[in-house]
Amino acid sequence: MTQIAEAELRTRMARAVREVRETNPLAPSITNTVTQNFVANAQLATGGSAAMVYLPDEAECVAGLGGAVYINLGTLLPVYAETVPACARACAEGDTPWVLDPVGVGIGSLRTRLIQEVRQWPPAIVRGNASEIIAVAELWGLNAARVDTQGPRGVDAADSVEAARTAAVAIARFTGGAVAVSGPADLVTDGTVIVRAEGGSPLMCSVTGSGCSLGGVATVYACVADPFTAALTATTAYNLAGARAAARCEGPGSFAVAFLDELSHIIPEEAADAPLTFEAA
Repeated sequence: MTQIAEAELRTRMARAVREVRETNPLAPSITNTVTQNFVANAQLATGGSAAMVYLPDEAECVAGLGGAVYINLGTLLPVYAETVPACARACAEGDTPWVLDPVGVGIGSLRTRLIQEVRQWPPAIVRGNASEIIAVAELWGLNAARVDTQGPRGVDAADSVEAARTAAVAIARFTGGAVAVSGPADLVTDGTVIVRAEGGSPLMCSVTGSGCSLGGVATVYACVADPFTAALTATTAYNLAGARAAARCEGPGSFAVAFLDELSHIIPEEAADAPLTFEAA
């Protein structure tokens, strides 16, 4: 990636943080019932507005109300068999970007069927751990992404971020959007460029909702920015907030509170100036 292109991307990242603070965009979510509160609070902390829905008619409605929509498959209810496809389809018809977090992919037939079904209405951003990203690429028939995985897929990654590199690139090229792979060192790609971002804290793994809320925040930024910029801005903001919160907390409980505080304090220049490594996909 040329220095000019990198500088332009960093400019877009700063603009995304600034515009969210100024415009308070609505980013509705169909999300994990275990983490709804944390997702909503994280969205609010960045300057966005949250709305949690789960009924099919509500999902179709919010697809036209918000600037982007978040779909997280963490805890599925039977009604989601209608809600998730209805929302994805409505987003596609209304040209509204949506973000997919394929939590627990590979567990149960409904979860698998939903991920296969939404392939026809591709998300702007897919965010997950390495094992989830690999599994989505396989379910979507992106054969170039096939790798030997190290263990079961689900909430916790059994594969390294690097193992998901090819899968992430394949998904991004298929959707025309971006993929964010979370791990000790995050990977974000638009299928052409790969950006690696370090930071955060191990304590993020001790707080339920850290990953889910990252998807929610990426959705907030997707209201005002292109998918690649939105995914990368959310990732850098999380890494900064996580590191700063860990430096002043006493454990997981106080970390969660400190993290939301620090997330609310992120300024445009900080997100844009975060240490990043760029490479060709």
